[in-house]
This record gives sequence, C-alpha cells and structure tokens, in this order.
Amino acid sequence: MQSNRDVRRIADLLHHGIFLFDSVGIDAPQTEAELVVTHCLELSRTDLYLRAQEQISRVQADRCLAMMQRRSENEPLAYITGEREFWSYTFNVSPAVLIPRPETEILIERVLAARDCSNAGGGYLDLCCGSGVIAIVLALELDVEVIGVDISRPALKVCRSNCARHGVEQRVHLVQGDLASCFAENEQFSLITCNPPYVSSSEMAAGMQPEVAKYEPILALDGGPGGLNHISRVIATFSRLLAPGGYFFMEIGAGQGGAVKELLARSDSDDLYASIDIIKDYSGRDRVVEVRKNDQY
Repeated sequence: MQSNRDVRRIADLLHHGIFLFDSVGIDAPQTEAELVVTHCLELSRTDLYLRAQEQISRVQADRCLAMMQRRSENEPLAYITGEREFWSYTFNVSPAVLIPRPETEILIERVLAARDCSNAGGGYLDLCCGSGVIAIVLALELDVEVIGVDISRPALKVCRSNCARHGVEQRVHLVQGDLASCFAENEQFSLITCNPPYVSSSEMAAGMQPEVAKYEPILALDGGPGGLNHISRVIATFSRLLAPGGYFFMEIGAGQGGAVKELLARSDSDDLYASIDIIKDYSGRDRVVEVRKNDQY
C-alpha cells in the first residue's frame, strides 16, 4: 500500500482507497473509493477519471485518507460524509438517526398512489420520523403540512436541519413524543405513516452487519421479540387518530406481514378497516402494511 507521502495525484488517492477497502473486505471497494474521493474533492465521477493525473494538496490528501481509514473500520459512508440521497433529494444524517434505506421509498410510492387520502379531511402525521425523510418528501411532493414525531431529541435535531435544507420549516412541524401519546383523543389525521424499530431481538443478538451494529442507533433498530414491540403499540393506537376513510402506512421487516395482519385483525372486531394489504419489496419480501379505514368510522 502507498504511504501517505506517495499520494500526490487523484489517481493515487483512488488506488489507495481501492487497495485499502479490498484488504479489509469492504464490498465493492472501487465504488466505495470513488464515492469517498468524489465527495472529498467535490468532483463528479466523470471528472474523477478525466482529472485523474492532477496533483492534489497535502491537506486534500490527508482529509481523504482520514475518511478512507474511517470507512475501512466499517463506519458507514453516510456518517462519514454526513449525507445520504433518498427520493432524489440529499438529506443530512448522523449517528443519531438511521441511514435512509431504498426500501422506505416503497412506502412513499404507496402513499403517492393513494392521493385520495386527502379526502378524509385531516392532517398528515409521521410517527418515528427520524431524519425526516418521509415527512419532508411528502411535504415537497404533495405540498402539504406534516407533523413529525420522534422520541429522540438528537434525531429531531437532524430532522430540523433537513427541514431547513429543503425549505419546509413552515410545513413540517416537529414534536418530541412517544408515538401517538402526545395527541388528544379527538385529533384526526387523514394520513399516518410510520417507520418504527422492527429488528427482532434474535436478529440483534445473532449479530448484524458491522456498519449497522457498531454505528447505527439501537433505539431506532431494536423492535424486541419478533421485532413487534413498537409495531404492536402503533397498531393499538393509530386507529383512534385516523380519520374515516384515511390511510395508514407502516414499514415492516421481512416475514412480519402475517404477524402484523394478525395484530390488525384483533383490533378490527367492528369492521373498522376497509382494507389491509401487505406490500412486498422488489425482492418479494414483506415491506409495507397499508390500511384504509372505513368511511363510517
């Protein structure tokens, strides 16, 4: 491997990163090295190769090499750069929040497909809002106001920074609270979304990817036995807040669809729901539960 003093050109940086990441077993080492270098030097991927022979300063090299070392220790790239793309927008992230996953975009797609939820006559609510990606994307795409709720003050700080970044401070209103406990009995929402902690205790104990286990917040991951602790609490409370004809969307873990439908069935003794559907992701795994409340309730 090259020493720090040997790194003089953009190409040297790239080669150093590829070798380092490959040596420690980082997946797709070339892609990871490209992402670090393009971020650090503020280059496009095309410019990375067009300008490969350009000299770089010692300050630039040291900064990039430090980022590469952090990535080689399994720190997620999103935490190193402080950013992650979601729904074609760039969001701030930190270890206070989960890194947004592409799977969550499926929930957004389903919400946008159910635009008639606005006819239910109520506001929009996002529980466990974290970095705010769901609430902010809905505010931007639907031009609506959304209330975002999270129990974590540090997570809400990140969410607030994202609201400012995307110019929706007046449309996304943040509340620190434990799920729906901060709302009055007569509060009504035409749309409720939620991405709760849903990783099961057994999965947590068996060990997750080091990027997740060592760096992402346990509070936003651990869903208890079967991953259903928070899911069952949400199911027990969301219906009182959902307006007649309103929609509820919640992200769930792979294989949790049956258990979630059973929990919903227990709370549906009076035909409260017009429909309950489990939406699968592109790999055929359970990913989103979609519920529509009857117009009469």
